[in-house]
Amino acid sequence: VQLQASGGGLVQTGGSLRLSCAASGRTFSSYAMGWFRQVPGKEREYVAAINWSGGSTYYTDSVKGRFTISRDNAKNTVYLQMNSLSPEDTAVYYCAVASAWGGEYEYWGQGTLVTVSS
Repeated sequence: VQLQASGGGLVQTGGSLRLSCAASGRTFSSYAMGWFRQVPGKEREYVAAINWSGGSTYYTDSVKGRFTISRDNAKNTVYLQMNSLSPEDTAVYYCAVASAWGGEYEYWGQGTLVTVSS
């Protein structure tokens, strides 16, 4: 089972990026998928999540109204559209998969770096 995250990069304050996470090795259409981020020296932060159907989502307060999580089960891919980025969003972003909504995340991607310049 592999999760491949991509789409990170350098962007100016106020800019946008879209992260993608492609899953392989198993069909994840019935799984919840989430995004986390981590800054060196700080705890990992749970950013957003989406259930198997897309009918339920979660966002941490700091990204509400700016980030949108979505998924394409046919492509086994989850996306994180990030708008109005600020330097506080700079981090390594990780995608992960949980077998149940609200459950433990069992599989993790390698991370993609997002850097927002001021």
